[in-house]
Amino acid sequence: MIFQIRDDERKIFEVIGRAAGDLGFPTYVVGGYVRDRLLARPSKDLDIVCVGSGIELAKRVANSLHPRSRVTVYKRFGTAALKHRDLEIEFVGARKESYRSDSRKPTVESGSLSDDQNRRDFTINALAISLNDRDYGSIIDPFNGLEDLEAKRIVTPLEPGKTFSDDPLRMLRAIRFATQLGFRIDPVTFQAIKDHRERIKIISWERVATELNKILLTATPSVGLRLLDESGLLGYILPELAALRGVESRNGRKHKDNFIHTTKVVDNLADRSPDLWLRWAALLHDIGKAKTKRWESDAGWTFHAHDAVGERMVPKIFRRLRLPNDKLKYVQKLVGLHQRPISLTQEEISDSAVRRILFDAGEDIDDLMTLCESDITSKNPHKVRRYLENYGRLRERMREIEEKDHLRNWQPPISGELIMETFNIPPSRQVGQIKDAVREAILDGDIPNEYPAAFQKMLDVAAELAIHPQVK
Repeated sequence: MIFQIRDDERKIFEVIGRAAGDLGFPTYVVGGYVRDRLLARPSKDLDIVCVGSGIELAKRVANSLHPRSRVTVYKRFGTAALKHRDLEIEFVGARKESYRSDSRKPTVESGSLSDDQNRRDFTINALAISLNDRDYGSIIDPFNGLEDLEAKRIVTPLEPGKTFSDDPLRMLRAIRFATQLGFRIDPVTFQAIKDHRERIKIISWERVATELNKILLTATPSVGLRLLDESGLLGYILPELAALRGVESRNGRKHKDNFIHTTKVVDNLADRSPDLWLRWAALLHDIGKAKTKRWESDAGWTFHAHDAVGERMVPKIFRRLRLPNDKLKYVQKLVGLHQRPISLTQEEISDSAVRRILFDAGEDIDDLMTLCESDITSKNPHKVRRYLENYGRLRERMREIEEKDHLRNWQPPISGELIMETFNIPPSRQVGQIKDAVREAILDGDIPNEYPAAFQKMLDVAAELAIHPQVK
């Protein structure tokens, strides 16, 4: 089969092909770029394999381009990369690999194109396009990857047990590709994932997190989350989420499966926002339910304070997965606050209650409301519509109060420094008491959010504590 080369690819393919011919290196485009082009998906990463030195080929190609491109060499890995227009191009010499049982880092030696295709994770990633004169543009497909693309099937090129045992990260990649592409994992391949799931323990947490992030960024993350659960991998990488699985019944009363509910919430959120960390908040929003599940004879199954418990669990999960610290507080805040807006739709609420959620959520109030709206997973469309209308009214109320009181990213007009200067006192418990009292008075609506009223309140609270202004 001949690959249909587009006009925008033709020049760079010809430059690479000529440089390879000059060096006498048989050269091919391989892997994800070929797969994505055949699936009509956008791809900006071009992987070039040559039977020779990838570094030498990269330098020859860079010299042939106008304007000349700068080559980045990774000597340790025997690879080189350059950027050409909107393409990131990586060059590597064809190689074969062998693995030790305690590591996913292979012993590498030079090899043929066939050796290189044998080491690929899946048949759809083992496809190659020749850039050589004798068969330019032909697709080399030793494992029937074209058939698997057509059938939307994830299959390993070699025996799946060996593929996954050699590099257990491929188990997560299989699930990620199935989720991204809307493919199914071949039953024999999926059984091998189940059989070798414990091998995931030799993979670094950073690599695991990268695959989890890619799953969460898909259009329907629930596909990957459920495959992680069915394969048994979830229990190794996110045991807190796996613990939500299942339904318990007592006296004819049962609770919903909180794992399935969570996957639906993540999908709902994915429909509303592309933000990765908001999707993480959706993934972890009910993480405290396994620890707080109780049976109460009058109320049935309860999960009291699961929001607070979940908030305390988030840092441990972030540390384990080596997720960024600068996103931790954001996710933790949304997990801790996600029950608050619900209560504000169920009763006649005061301005004070709305002020408090605006203050506590700050600049993340819109994301919090998006998470809450995504938390509606009822199959009853009338209920869904009613809940969303309630949240719509709450949003409008928030908008009115925020417009009036300017509480988003609000800092009380009385600072600790002003209190210490006014009363000539050092940092102390009393400073905190005065500052808190002023803030609470504004949030309760007892005084306006204005400096003169706040200053007078500071004086009144201080007087009650027998603290008096410094006379100058």
